[in-house]
Amino acid sequence: MRIIGGKLKGIRLMAPKNLPVRPTTDLSKESLFNILNNRLDLEETSALDLFAGTGNISYELASRGCPKVVSIDKFYGCVEYIKKTAEQFKLEAIKAFKSDVFKYLDFETEQYDLIFADPPYDMANPGSIATKVFERNLLKPDGMLVIEHASQIKLQNIPNHIESRKYGQSTFSFFELPSSDKL
Repeated sequence: MRIIGGKLKGIRLMAPKNLPVRPTTDLSKESLFNILNNRLDLEETSALDLFAGTGNISYELASRGCPKVVSIDKFYGCVEYIKKTAEQFKLEAIKAFKSDVFKYLDFETEQYDLIFADPPYDMANPGSIATKVFERNLLKPDGMLVIEHASQIKLQNIPNHIESRKYGQSTFSFFELPSSDKL
């Protein structure tokens, strides 16, 4: 895994092998950030990284100047790795917390410009993340929710879906509030 853009571009990270994760591939991540760079000013973006795993997306956001990145994962080893790596590379924007994502969303009250979720591919209903985010009003106006999921799962029928982009076995589904005129 490597950081592909920003002040830490090119840094390779070696996560412990015992973490229960499936990091977003560099190719998919590069495509995702090409899309995000055209829709958001990352240097003014508050971000929530759900199912953060190794912190791959969180590091990329912080490297590109994102001033606030909240990383949530239920596995202690993942959260500790994110904290250690953020400290090592002086990524003060990243704050990592150990929590079940759905319990966290039940109590979160802050709104974000970007929410990224990369749930396990065997999750029965990844669309429930979008439902919860919109029920709890966690996106700022013109904010964006991105869910990475297995390509055989279709989320086009979930309210506020605007598009999906497929990259091999992975798909990014994008969601915005209806009032947004970004697309």
